[in-house]
Amino acid sequence: MPTEDSGRRVPTALDDVGRAKARRSLMRRDRRLARIIRASGPCTMEHRGDPYRMLLRSVVHQQLAGAAARTIDARLRAPWRGRYPRPAVLLEAPTEQLRAAGLSRQKIAAVRAVAEAFESGEVTNRALRRMDDDAVVAAVTQIRGIGEWTAHMLLMFSLGRPDVLPVGDFGVRKGAMLLYDLGDMPKPKELEVLAEPWRPFRSIASWYLWRAAETITPGS
Repeated sequence: MPTEDSGRRVPTALDDVGRAKARRSLMRRDRRLARIIRASGPCTMEHRGDPYRMLLRSVVHQQLAGAAARTIDARLRAPWRGRYPRPAVLLEAPTEQLRAAGLSRQKIAAVRAVAEAFESGEVTNRALRRMDDDAVVAAVTQIRGIGEWTAHMLLMFSLGRPDVLPVGDFGVRKGAMLLYDLGDMPKPKELEVLAEPWRPFRSIASWYLWRAAETITPGS
């Protein structure tokens, strides 16, 4: 089953024009968020490839520091000229090869589950692009090793959906705590209430909350 996009960039609502529109809207609606938007400049959120490869990358990077994750990711792709293999090819890869790349037993099972879902046609790049956000989350979280956080990252960075709020993301929660002078990081329901004025641009707002988490000093 093909999963390539043949180098074709799939248009989304998060192109340059869409990001600029979202930025202006958020600055009008939320004064505190406007502070970090002005300080950070234009949003540079970029897409990271088709859904199949995005899910594989997410599995590899789960619960790992950046350098370690990048090393394992490169080792995994090395036998296929630095690219993620097609689902059928990945399913045929020996366990020893995947272990040598640095994948744990759980991650080997997860990358194979992703490959199986796409090889069987249970999930396809084309179908995911046509689904609404809730349907995408429901579809991919049926795959072993894929949780809600990964589904949210897929929506934002692969499918380019503009109104995703990753309520379980540490950086988004930390950024909200610092920007709004909260006593603790907001729980998912609390974050949803806080984010209500940001609709329909919660993906862009989340990107700026990541910037807030990186740049705001507690108590400043």
